[in-house]
Amino acid sequence: MDSSGSHSYTYSVGSNPVSYDSQTLHVLFAGESQTLPLHQAGPKIYDYYLLHFIESGSGSFHTEQHKYELGEGDCFLIHPAQLVSYISDPNQPWRYRWAAFTGAEADRLVQQAGFSPDTPVLSAAEGSVIPEALAGMMGAFNANRESAHLTSLGYLYLIIGEAAERLSSHSRLPGAGSQVQRTVKQMIHYMSSQYAHPVSIEQMCDSLGYNRAYLSRVFKQETGLSPVTYLLKLRIDKSRQLLRERPELSVEQVASSVGLTDALYFSRQFKRFCGQSPTAYRIATARRGDKSSR
Repeated sequence: MDSSGSHSYTYSVGSNPVSYDSQTLHVLFAGESQTLPLHQAGPKIYDYYLLHFIESGSGSFHTEQHKYELGEGDCFLIHPAQLVSYISDPNQPWRYRWAAFTGAEADRLVQQAGFSPDTPVLSAAEGSVIPEALAGMMGAFNANRESAHLTSLGYLYLIIGEAAERLSSHSRLPGAGSQVQRTVKQMIHYMSSQYAHPVSIEQMCDSLGYNRAYLSRVFKQETGLSPVTYLLKLRIDKSRQLLRERPELSVEQVASSVGLTDALYFSRQFKRFCGQSPTAYRIATARRGDKSSR
């Protein structure tokens, strides 16, 4: 019972209108509840992932390894096959939202986020997307449209994305070295995904939020190349592949496909790295291919 008389029990849940049929990732249901003081679930085992976000109040979450005292803005993730229980505070019982999900892809997604049976708790950032995403899932399910299945997956990825950012920021190794290596990996990923567009190093620095001089220094320190040279070499390497594999493309089209809109500049840089013009390279590789096929 609510001994204080100031809290009334509410409970609402929306179920996915698309039934689970071995999809790789599936949100089963989403709901919300204002619990009564000392409301308890478990000890019990679930066969799906169950994520709770605490909107107000407090309580405790018990796993097989630990007990967590949680409050507003905290999340806890129940893992399948783990014996758990959770109970609301006697004076300030929690109000929370939740969502259950399953599927072969769920394990990998949870690991990417940084959750584990030993790390099942997350403190969300101010302005977190998680409560709105959980509410959005529930609203989509209550609308009872089949598109709600895809909508719920979009919301789930938003939640996992925020969790990954929060949990990974807490698990990173301290020290300048690890931060430098992470920054350089971000730069390499940016260039590898954007080389086909006419992006510049300035744009990359703005995107990553770092000063160009700093990025150039740490990048060369880790790779032996400046960012400008690395990006250009990446583009030339990609152009060599296109010259070999796409004989129907002109040199101008190849240049444009690797983010270099000036064909003359592309040809000069290609010769600088490869020792021959793009046309000569294409002819030479075609001849070698003809000989090897005889």
